[in-house]
Amino acid sequence: MMNIPFITVEGPIGIGKTSLSKAIADYYQFHLLKEIVDENPFLGKFYTNIEEWSFQTEMFFLCNRYKQLEDIDLKYLQQSKPVVADYHIYKNLIFAKRTLKNEQYDKYLKIYDILTQDMPKPNLIIYLNASLDTLLSRIAKRGREIERNIDPSYLQQLSEDYEMAMSHLEKADPSIPVIRFDGDTLDFVQNKEDLTYIFNTLDQFLHKGASTHEFTRKI
Repeated sequence: MMNIPFITVEGPIGIGKTSLSKAIADYYQFHLLKEIVDENPFLGKFYTNIEEWSFQTEMFFLCNRYKQLEDIDLKYLQQSKPVVADYHIYKNLIFAKRTLKNEQYDKYLKIYDILTQDMPKPNLIIYLNASLDTLLSRIAKRGREIERNIDPSYLQQLSEDYEMAMSHLEKADPSIPVIRFDGDTLDFVQNKEDLTYIFNTLDQFLHKGASTHEFTRKI
């Protein structure tokens, strides 16, 4: 079993990160860390005018995610309590590199490096992805007003950016496994068998190696 699981679930907008994170937290009795989204006052404006509102949007997310991870580290990880998060803070660079101007991105990267240099890193990443049609369908189903103006071309590019980012993370630190699931063939929200398949796969990674820490699982 891996030492103190800290799992992050990642993937493009609409893929189901929060739904899967909640399911994992309930099944294994882990603490759930959810990113702040709706509270971002710039996000609605961002989807309407990306160039105008990208820097404000990304800075809000960075500062809030930093604070969340700082709190989680003190309250849970340092006390050997497992955590599952519906984001990896590395996603900040995925979005910022796509939306910020070069000069803005350079400044943003410096702030990011300072804030994250001593942040806890996940020891397991679950990566979800799907086709543009699937992403758009799921975004429409959840009906968030703030997401009504998402440009499909932006979402497609974001999905491609995620593919490159996950490959980069795998190469940068091979010791951190990246488990990939295809959202076009798996619907873990509607299909219990698909969710069971994910749990069975996750079990194999959680029980690798030795650890003195034990966690419980709901059956």
